[in-house]
Amino acid sequence: MAQKKATLEVHLQPGAKRDEIVGLKNSILHVRVAAPPRRGQANQALVALMARALGVSKSDLVIIRGYTSRNKVLAIRGLDSEELKGRLAQSSAG
Repeated sequence: MAQKKATLEVHLQPGAKRDEIVGLKNSILHVRVAAPPRRGQANQALVALMARALGVSKSDLVIIRGYTSRNKVLAIRGLDSEELKGRLAQSSAG
């Protein structure tokens, strides 16, 4: 059986005051992290924040496009698109 996997487009703003998921706009999730965009620190903070918000382990999240850009695509192993939407809705409501 094929393993479930979903993708998510993210616009990342590094160097913010705090880590937070701002919300969806035009199917792109806007996220702010306090970490600077040096040596992958902002990417690590993004993965940690998204793992907490989605209830998955950090190893289930991979940046598949845009590692050095603010615009990224994340692959989330273990969730399908519907589960991803539901968990994002829960995390933004809570």
